Formats: sequence, C-alpha cells, structure tokens
Amino acid sequence: MDENTTHKILVIDDEAVIREGLRQALTMEGYQVTVAQNGKVGMEKLQKESFSVVISDLKMPIMGGIEVLKTISVLQPNVPVIIITGFATVDSAVDAMKNGAFEYLTKPFLPDQIIEKVQAAVKKRLLNLESEVIAESIPDETVADSFIGKSESMQKVFQRILQVAPTNSSVLITGESGTGKELVARAIHNNSPRKDEAFVAIDCNSLPENLLESELFGHVKGSFTGATQSKPGLFSVASGGSLFLDEIANLSMATQAKLLRVLQQREVSPIGGTKAAPIDIRLIAATNRGLDKMVEEGNFRDDLYFRLNIIPISLPPLRERVGDIPLLIGYFLKKFSEDIGREIKGLSADAHLALHDYLFPGNVRELENIIERAVVLTQGDMIQRNSLELPDSQNFTADNGEMIAPINTEELKEVKRKLREQAVEPAEKAFVYAALERNNWNVTKAAEETGMLRPNFQALLKKLGISVKDHM
Repeated sequence: MDENTTHKILVIDDEAVIREGLRQALTMEGYQVTVAQNGKVGMEKLQKESFSVVISDLKMPIMGGIEVLKTISVLQPNVPVIIITGFATVDSAVDAMKNGAFEYLTKPFLPDQIIEKVQAAVKKRLLNLESEVIAESIPDETVADSFIGKSESMQKVFQRILQVAPTNSSVLITGESGTGKELVARAIHNNSPRKDEAFVAIDCNSLPENLLESELFGHVKGSFTGATQSKPGLFSVASGGSLFLDEIANLSMATQAKLLRVLQQREVSPIGGTKAAPIDIRLIAATNRGLDKMVEEGNFRDDLYFRLNIIPISLPPLRERVGDIPLLIGYFLKKFSEDIGREIKGLSADAHLALHDYLFPGNVRELENIIERAVVLTQGDMIQRNSLELPDSQNFTADNGEMIAPINTEELKEVKRKLREQAVEPAEKAFVYAALERNNWNVTKAAEETGMLRPNFQALLKKLGISVKDHM
C-alpha cells in the first residue's frame, strides 16, 4: 500500500472545479482527501479529525484563508497550510507567511506543482512530530487534574463548569464511557464554595439494589440480615459537600422514588429508621445513556429526570476532538514516565499518526491505558508504533466475509463502529446463554450469579435479541 494513504489532506476552496481538480490529483498520488466549500466548514472538519496538510484558498466569502490560518494555529498548530490564490499580491503573500503559511501558490498551477508542495509539507509535518518532545507540551487550560482540552467543544465544557460551580444547582453529566464524567464532577466541586468539604462518589452500577440503598441512605442496626450496626448513608457523609452518582440510569424505579423524595424534602431516613435527618449536599449525576429516551420508554421517572437535569453538561467523545489528543498524550506520557522512573522523550511520527487515526471507542480512558502500556513496553526513549499495541480493525470483515469499502470518512467511522460491535457480540451472547442455562433460564438468578443488576442483565438480553420466554 502506498505510504501516502496514511496522510489526510484537507482542501478548502469555494470553487467546485478547484476542489475537484485537487481531489483527483492528490487521490491519484495515494492521499486521502477531504474537501470543504469554505473556511467555516473546513474548520468544522478539522475539529472532528486530524490532517497532515491543509490547502486553503485565500479569498472566500465565508472565512478566508488568513482566518483559516489563525484558527488552525489554535486547533492543530503543527499542521502545515498551503495557501492558494488567484489574486496574488506581495502584501497578501507577506500576510499569509506572517500568519504561519507553509507555502503560497498562485493560480493557475500545474498538478505537479501542488503535489510537490504537499510532499514537502508532509515531510515537514513528520519532522515536527518526530522531534516534538510532547512531555513538555502540557497545556495551562486545565480545570481539573488530567482534564485537558483546547478544542472548542471542551472550552464550552470548561466554561459551563465555571458558570455552574458557584451555585447549588443539580448537574447532569452525559457522555460515552471514558470521556471523563467524574473529572467534570470533581472540577465542579473543586471550583465551588464546597471545595473544602467532602466529595463523595458512587457507581450506581456497582452494587445490588438493596446494598445500593443502604450505601446511599444508610441503615439502622437490625434493619435487615447482616445489619449488625447502624451505618450512615453517603447522603449524610457528603453533607456540606458534593455527592456524585455515576451511571444513575441503572437505579431501579423503587430507588429512583426514594432518591426523588430525598431531593424534594432535603432530608434522608435510613433503612429501618423512623427519624429523618436534614442534608445539605450538591448533587451531581452522570450517565452514558439517554435518560430522555428512558423516560419515554417508562424506564426512568420523568420527575426525577427534570430535577437532575437542571444544568446539563454533555462531554464529546475523543474522536470528535482530535486536536486535544497531543495534549492528552503529553499529560499521560509525563505522568507515567515519572511513575516508573523512565525518561521518555516523546512518540515517533508513526506512533503519532496511528493515534490520530484511531477512533478511541474507550475515549480518554483508553488513551490513558494505551500510553501507560507504551511507556512500560518501550525499550528506548521514543515510543514506537508497535509499543502502542492498538487493535487491528483491518482484521474485521462484514457479515458476507468481504471487507466493507466505505466511500467517505463518515461511512468509514460507522463501518468501524459496527465491526467492533460484531466482534464483541459473540462473547456477549456466550456469556448470557451460559449464565441462563446454569440458572434454568431464571433472569434474576443469572444476573445475581454474574454480579450484574437485573435491569442491566435484561438490557443486555434485549440488545442481543434473546427471549427468555422461548426457553420456558
């Protein structure tokens, strides 16, 4: 395979004939080409994926080339930009170079000319990556430890955190697993008047229903089997501070009702108790599921949802803020290098490119694990691509056994997502069938044996299309 296929080129021009001509010429050289009809659209694409080189027209009605240069210097500062124009002047050339343009090319030009410029720009990009000591690239834009991002989407999150932190309003944080929902909760607490009081966190998916209620609300001695002494609940422990309920979508309807009552009355009664105690907490909840849809389906109380969702904060997946990847790599590289006492200077160009092209289904948490593994496994002072041990998505095939050939990057992402699901589904089915067969197809017993909450086990059955009634 041509080595150019690992390099993505973004072409921005308001003239369709120029865009198509550049797309054809560069595609024939083996490059992956994305086009945009103006600077605004181009910058939206740049926020969602990374490019080796950007080619931009100078004069465009919506965001011209100079503004594109300035925006790229913030979003992806190491990406070389080639400015093309049919209205060349000395002043415009000087202005472009002052704002960081790699090259300035006057229309009309021959395909060989632009290809030569792109090849030079790609080499510059690789040299920049190879020599970059990313352990020194830790940004100042942090609201919490390891909570990093210069992208527009993350800046909006930071702004929302700082706006809501001084208040006592409930916050609902949504986002895929691994996006940093607990970090947001801690950042809200640490920037609030409650920062010197307790921050208490619990994963609502980690305990069976009866134990979860005991953890949240507390219990008195003798209230149930095993309650050998009274115990305060987390609402009481967190009084004066903040209580973070992660994966709140997994609460049973009964527990949801008790939680709603506590939030409405601002007091909590322990299990088996008769006296309610006042509480003073800031409640922050999080979920990776759509609570609004769960409300529509009758699986989550609408009154509780509205009480939780006073201030919503949505975290973007890492694949939608690729410009933050080098900053996160720098943070994790420094962190794990210090932890194990190794001096790692940075990543090779191939390693950088591999991470920029990877979709990170596990988001920031997965990137953290990848860098920790690479720091441990690398032999020299530069992390090479093989030390990353990324999953090889090329081994996945479609249902008919043939490799799927998407026609654009969005289809490619969707195909990769579906293939990952196909790879995991057989293991999930084997897990569920084995548990049900061991327990005579009793869902409650199967869930209990596997350590899952019954609603979660049922959700997995529904996802896999397994009907218990067919086996009874």
